Amino acid sequence: MSPLDWMVLIGTLTTIILYGVWKSRGQQNLDSYFLDNQSMPWYIILLSIIGTQASAITFISAPGQAYTDGMRFVQYYFGLPLAMVVLCITFVPIFHKLKVYTAYEYLEQRFDLKTRTLASMLFLIQRGLSTGISICAPSIILSSLLGWNLYWTNMIMGGLLIIYTVVGGTRAVAYTQTFQLIIIFSGMFLAGWMVVHLLPPDVGFKQALQVSGKMDKLNVIVTKFDWKDKYNIWSGIIGGFFLALSYFGTDQSQVGRYLTAKSVKESRLGLLMNGLVKVPMQFLILLIGAMVFVFYLYFRAPIFFNEAQLARAHKTEQGPALLKLEDQYTELGKVKQQQVKQLAAALEADNNAQADIAKKELQQTDIRSAAIRTEALSLIKASDPTADTGDTNYIFLHFVVNSLPKGLVGLLIAIIFLAAWGSIAAALNSLASTTVVDVYQRLYNANASPGHYLMISRLWTLIWGIFCIVVAQFAGSLGSLIEVVNVLGSWFYGVTLGIFLVAFYLKKVGGTATFWAAIIAEIVVLVVYWIGAVSFLWLNAIGCLLVLLLAWVFHQFFEQKA
Repeated sequence: MSPLDWMVLIGTLTTIILYGVWKSRGQQNLDSYFLDNQSMPWYIILLSIIGTQASAITFISAPGQAYTDGMRFVQYYFGLPLAMVVLCITFVPIFHKLKVYTAYEYLEQRFDLKTRTLASMLFLIQRGLSTGISICAPSIILSSLLGWNLYWTNMIMGGLLIIYTVVGGTRAVAYTQTFQLIIIFSGMFLAGWMVVHLLPPDVGFKQALQVSGKMDKLNVIVTKFDWKDKYNIWSGIIGGFFLALSYFGTDQSQVGRYLTAKSVKESRLGLLMNGLVKVPMQFLILLIGAMVFVFYLYFRAPIFFNEAQLARAHKTEQGPALLKLEDQYTELGKVKQQQVKQLAAALEADNNAQADIAKKELQQTDIRSAAIRTEALSLIKASDPTADTGDTNYIFLHFVVNSLPKGLVGLLIAIIFLAAWGSIAAALNSLASTTVVDVYQRLYNANASPGHYLMISRLWTLIWGIFCIVVAQFAGSLGSLIEVVNVLGSWFYGVTLGIFLVAFYLKKVGGTATFWAAIIAEIVVLVVYWIGAVSFLWLNAIGCLLVLLLAWVFHQFFEQKA
């Protein structure tokens, strides 16, 4: 990066840290540290919810996901608006009425201590691991750009974040997220505009969309039903609904956002607006990836987008063979450049027959390129058995660093850091609140002073920050991070949601039946995932429905007899 890029990056990050520390003034007890005395307006709730969900993984991996697999990933969010409606009717008024710090406090009032503890433990495991992955995402960027050791980069990245999160609590998290999102949306808009602007002069947005569509990158809706297909309209609406309902209704990182609202009305408005905004927002982010795909049809694409890993492979005995494959890949790239021009010309002339011929030729060349790339990945793996041969997370980064003008590169890198900080800060705050309220205060020390609980809350925020940094050290080789974090959540979210739905709707079912139903359902979910019976989104529905069914059965056979 240029000196100007470094100035933009460092200046932006420093401003956010100082702003977060400044907003943390006046913390005195758990109410102020975790709920900000329930003073937030709906628009801060909305931006905080979006900032918590839209991590750096969203802005790193989503464009790469569209580049490799098209835009069908957006279907993952189709169940979210319906989930927001259900939340506003059921979850929000109950949580506000009971004046809880965490969602899991309600479960003890409804069931018993063991069920509350189980749900909170499921959350702590899932959110702790997911947050570690979220720390790793921006660290991958910095290590790739500068050649730094990924492990030290994780420590630096997490350490900077912890500064204002430990000090500031919920208020610092919410207000920095608002500031961050303003910068993020501005920068992503500029990136989207630039990718079209950098195309050849005779290629505009319309032509780029047409080419992208012909190459099957605008596959927003996939109606074919397939249990093992990760992204189609059925898994998106049904599985996505259960996932969104669990994430926003039972995950403390999100529940903690809308518990800070002034009233039930403000919470509901923030959630409903999130349901309206999230799908178009994700669509536009994926669209940037589809445009980047078109960009690399017109200009040379590397055989492997993680160029730091590629450079290391060049220095091994596999280097000469790898160079030959790169030459072949480059030559095919030149062929694709001519073919995409023919396709665009045919589309512009509205010559469908010629467009179909050009499309077929381009697709055949693309298949040959993919075969050569597969050989190259095998050589990279042979040169370093520990190498990550998945480069989805590097595609958008490669475009940013190598194609955007000075200053804007620094801003886009800063955006990725800010997005990471927004979601990680909320996660650390929720991990601390669950640990202090549901474990420490409930099981170990119920009668301490407000000052003591505030000190312990800050300490646990620090401890969880360190834990997540440790997890990040192992997350760099997991492939597409946006998929990994969603798979991880799907292991636990459905079961947790099932516990809450039993609490809300099966009024006669007690804690013991629910507890054992959740244990068995969690085992089944993990087994189903392990054998690969269905795609991960369905795990949310399976886990939830199993808890409901088993809890009802156990109640009939055991609790009623007792």
